[in-house]
Amino acid sequence: MKLVSAVIKPFKLDDVREALSEIGIQGVTVTEVKGFGRQKGHTELYRGAEYVVDFLPKVKIEAAIEDNLVEQVIEAISTTANTGKIGDGKIFVTPLEQAIRIRTGETGTDAL
Repeated sequence: MKLVSAVIKPFKLDDVREALSEIGIQGVTVTEVKGFGRQKGHTELYRGAEYVVDFLPKVKIEAAIEDNLVEQVIEAISTTANTGKIGDGKIFVTPLEQAIRIRTGETGTDAL
């Protein structure tokens, strides 16, 4: 099992969710996050005063998946979330040792 985490632009969330559903991913966790990378934030004008926005709003999607779906999930996220502009985000894949469904007690891939 793997845990795939992707940090993407917020307006791409629905597109990515639909793409994951099409390949059979049934559950994801979505978190609103803030961060910066090469994008480095930007300046905004508010009530006549300029201020720097260091941390930009992003969305983090996490999905626990079976090993054989990793490449499909990466492809679905990267093609759907891509705008071609800086700040499109990143995908992280980490090994997942155990998953347990609390309601039934199922473990491993059965819990996914």
